[in-house]
Amino acid sequence: MDHQILQTTRELIDEVGYPALTVDQVATRAGVGKAAIYRRYASKAEMAFVATMHDQQLPAPAGTGSLHGDLLALVRAFHVRMAAPAARALAPALISELSVNPELKSRFKDTFLAAEQAAFAEIIEQAVARGELAGAVDPAMAHLLLLGCLASALYILNLPVDDAMITDLAAATTAGITALADRHHSNPDKAEPPSRADKTAEPH
Repeated sequence: MDHQILQTTRELIDEVGYPALTVDQVATRAGVGKAAIYRRYASKAEMAFVATMHDQQLPAPAGTGSLHGDLLALVRAFHVRMAAPAARALAPALISELSVNPELKSRFKDTFLAAEQAAFAEIIEQAVARGELAGAVDPAMAHLLLLGCLASALYILNLPVDDAMITDLAAATTAGITALADRHHSNPDKAEPPSRADKTAEPH
């Protein structure tokens, strides 16, 4: 049933566009009840998002041998999904819904965002193991630097994102992650500043 709902959603988005899509249409063509759809998805926007972007398995880390190469491969794979006409049509509606629906926001964070951040965590872990990074970096920050910027360019600024921009985003994110790792992990022997209790009293 899940496959049928999502496949029907994709077909109808292609035929009528996201704005004209209704849950009733999906239920009728898929041969399921509306209640079955709403047990799975809180809204039309969530259903369409899953159908167009997250029904597909997330790309596995490319294992290119470098942090920049892995990030570039990942952002290229996400760009294909995120720049698709259906995704660009529904993203504003989903963003608006997330801002007013705490339950949907929580589910979105715990499922979709968590899966994406896990991919970044693996890339970072491999970079640390290779000695490219001084230590681990919060994968949520890496996710924000790369896919957050891509989403902003596509859905808010409506920029013409091409492979040159994608390459620059990967390079900038690589530099940012490296700088964060250096900031958080370098110079471990650096003395801590004395506490107030350790300071000698001022002479009278």
